[in-house]
Amino acid sequence: MDVRRSAERYPGGDPQVGIQSWHAFSFGPHYDPDNLRFGAVIACNEERLAPGAGFDEHPHSHTEIITWVVEGELSHRDSTGHLTRVRPGDVQRLSSAAGVRHVERNDGDSPLTFVQMWLAPLEPGGEPSYEIVHGIADSTPYAVPEAGAMLHVRRLVPGERTAVPDAVHVYVHVVRGEVSLGGEKLGPGDAARITDARDLEAQAATGAELLMWEML
Repeated sequence: MDVRRSAERYPGGDPQVGIQSWHAFSFGPHYDPDNLRFGAVIACNEERLAPGAGFDEHPHSHTEIITWVVEGELSHRDSTGHLTRVRPGDVQRLSSAAGVRHVERNDGDSPLTFVQMWLAPLEPGGEPSYEIVHGIADSTPYAVPEAGAMLHVRRLVPGERTAVPDAVHVYVHVVRGEVSLGGEKLGPGDAARITDARDLEAQAATGAELLMWEML
């Protein structure tokens, strides 16, 4: 198990225009050849947008983009005609496939924080697609077959335990709260990269929210 702390993430964005970003993997100008991916995960970005701030239209291709809103409301628009609002508890997936363009903004009056994870598909190309699951229930797995991955969302009360999936690769990201995993204490923004996960449990020290990727 390889633990990566919140403070180790690369800072990015443009604070002058209300965009703050923290990158868990090599990203943009922060090139790290030893931190390009883990399993299918090639990016895990925490984005904070001030009211009125956002990312203007930009392209993506050959990437499965999963977005989880922590607080606030994210406005999404893409070149395939989707116009949606993403709120806490929603899972949004944009399969960029052979190519798509999109806009992400905070059109609300309060700050917006979201975690966005990019996964590499098993096969490149194809037609772009979009899906949003509103208010996904705790413990309900969300499959991303294009990347051979499954997302498990867990919301834990203090003292509660949850099984970590048995898999070749498991990526655990702590959205909020504190948990104990494999003898390590993890807090908000911390992540664990687990290879050949077997019979592991996470226990919440406080109320906590986890995103766990089960991958090939």
